[in-house]
Amino acid sequence: MLEDALARLFAPWVRALDLRVLDARAGEVTLALPITSVHVQSAGVLCAQTMMAAADVAMTLAVMTRLGGFKPMTTVQLQTSFLRPISGASGAARVVARVLRMGRSLGFGEVQIISADDELAAHATTTYTLQ
Repeated sequence: MLEDALARLFAPWVRALDLRVLDARAGEVTLALPITSVHVQSAGVLCAQTMMAAADVAMTLAVMTRLGGFKPMTTVQLQTSFLRPISGASGAARVVARVLRMGRSLGFGEVQIISADDELAAHATTTYTLQ
């Protein structure tokens, strides 16, 4: 279900992130985020925009695991703190999204982006409205 969602629900530029599902359970999804040159900024590190897009995708998938499938939703808030850079040469990062609370019309979650050397690089909190 989630791999299919990655292939069909998101915009082409988001699909180009080449995210892969590593693990999924009710309310939690872990994705692999390959780090390629198109996502590395001039300082040689993974760019923030790529991390935020990956976080948004991961949380959408995590919400889907709670709902049993896709339901239209909109990102209301995505607050991200960047704690340390991820080297553009590190190969990949992990994106772990957890649903903290699901209501009838709002969902709340958190996302961790973890470097290849298991360091927390970014932390995000999210709010989604369910339609």
